[in-house]
Amino acid sequence: MNKFIIFCIPLVWLSATLANAADSRPNIIVFYTDDHGHADLSCQGVLDDIKTPNVDALARIGVLARHGYSTAPQCVPSRAGLLIGKFQSKFGVEANGKTLQGFDRELTIAERLQDAGYMTAQFGKWHLGPGPKITEHGFKHVFNQNSAAPFAANINLDGSDREMSSLHPQMYHVDGCSRAAASLIERYKDDPFFLYVAYRAPHVPLDAPPKYLNRFPGKMPERRRQALAMLSAVDDGVGRITETLAENNLTEKTLIFYIGDNGAPLKIHKRDAPGGGPGWDGSLNDPLNGEKGMLSEGGMHVPFVIAWPGTIPAGQVFEHPVSALDVAATAADLANIESKPGDFDGVNLIPYLTGKTNEPPHEFLAWRWVAQSAIREGDWKLLRGGDREYLYNLKNDLEEQHDLAGDHPEIADRLREKLSGWASQLDPPGLANGEMSKAATDYFDFYLDGKPATPRPTNPIPKSDSAGSQSGSKKSASAWIVRNGKMDVTSEGLQIAPQKPSTKQTPFITRNGLRLAGPVSVNMVVKTATSGAIGLCWRNLADKGFVAAKRINVGVEKSGQWQTIQTSLPGDSPIIHVRVHLPAGTTSIKSIELKPAHGKTVTLSQ
Repeated sequence: MNKFIIFCIPLVWLSATLANAADSRPNIIVFYTDDHGHADLSCQGVLDDIKTPNVDALARIGVLARHGYSTAPQCVPSRAGLLIGKFQSKFGVEANGKTLQGFDRELTIAERLQDAGYMTAQFGKWHLGPGPKITEHGFKHVFNQNSAAPFAANINLDGSDREMSSLHPQMYHVDGCSRAAASLIERYKDDPFFLYVAYRAPHVPLDAPPKYLNRFPGKMPERRRQALAMLSAVDDGVGRITETLAENNLTEKTLIFYIGDNGAPLKIHKRDAPGGGPGWDGSLNDPLNGEKGMLSEGGMHVPFVIAWPGTIPAGQVFEHPVSALDVAATAADLANIESKPGDFDGVNLIPYLTGKTNEPPHEFLAWRWVAQSAIREGDWKLLRGGDREYLYNLKNDLEEQHDLAGDHPEIADRLREKLSGWASQLDPPGLANGEMSKAATDYFDFYLDGKPATPRPTNPIPKSDSAGSQSGSKKSASAWIVRNGKMDVTSEGLQIAPQKPSTKQTPFITRNGLRLAGPVSVNMVVKTATSGAIGLCWRNLADKGFVAAKRINVGVEKSGQWQTIQTSLPGDSPIIHVRVHLPAGTTSIKSIELKPAHGKTVTLSQ
């Protein structure tokens, strides 16, 4: 018996030692914002209307990465690259709309951390497949709220478990994600954890509640006010989560990244269109040139803050380029996860941020996105778009205003050769993987070649006539038409009411002449004077009329607040006609977006 006790003592000591070793590994939190322009952190010192005191505090106790980059100028590929830690064109996720099969085959950093004993959780926007499937990518807990519509979740706001199913929102989506994340910190304060907090802000639809809008009074574009308000909600969330860390003595045990997924979409004109649907999201990329959808600096040079108090010296401004790809490599090293060559394209940033290594983290950074490719080596950047090529010295010209390819052809040749060598590893190999779209061509014309912009668009939505349909209906076969109702165009969008208050016929709006490849994602922002349902009906190419089987009803509540409705219309053949049936009473529509599996998105203003 005594021998047994003596034998057990070393085992107990060994278990305690291993537990302490595991406890020494840091918690890791990644805040990931959506269509967030470079200018829109007040610690960047670019604009004075933005207010982000909690993210500024992270920069003060940590590092402002002056040259932080995403992996793509678009949502899906940048998220795939971040979570895998490998450039996304190596596994086939080059742009939105591409197959996710390659992503599904890869190991996410969440899977690696979960296998290493970390609690892992996802909050907010996913955009890499169905919400209920997020757990298959290494996340134990999921709170997939990114709008006012029901969302996939296996935890409640208080962090308690529930069956994975659709959960009705109880809070504004940014606030809900922040509260749920803070609740899980409380629950797992004694365990290592990895939180991926991917706020859908300030991406459209712009839907900030009055609480945040009221923080930004005064004259300004309404879309700018919305972006500032949504980012203020994000900043409050960062504050709530960092306060929860402090309350549980976890501040010095937690590494935090705050990164944007790509630059802001400006649509050249920064049009302050009514409503909060597709178009400029109100965020700004100043002083950078270009916007989302470009490999110019404005498209993927993003807000980037890193903090780990007690380990990373405070108050740094890091001038060497860093990448979102570095997140996974850093996390894997800190969690003592073994990796093989080729597992990660990033590096562990901690030795560079603590001063143990004074060299730049990367020899160069490179990108390819459809018909565009780029490479940054030190201060030099080579940018290609179709047959066009530009060379910039970013130390002297961060705004990319002066093309130096003609002055330094030897530098352009060297960078092109290096970029070509890197691009040969991609799938498919090459400096481009497609043709320049019209939008990309227009952007390059305007931002890089200095050509005049196309005329600023006007709102083409006409008012309805007394018969309940638009005047000039013969010319509007492909436009939205109001039936059984009357419509007014207001500063907020469309306001639609029944033709007669006592009528039993409820109004609907309809759009014909479409050719949308299914499934078609539907995103609407509305508020209604009565509770009820919004019905979405559709006709496919072979259908002669509307049938009851092709209708989806989505419940809406009477409210003075905007509600976001998200659903999907199935379809093996193209959808050619859509109707949106509204509840009784007056309905205001801020935005409608019909996004096909591939091809052009149809919006309310088209």
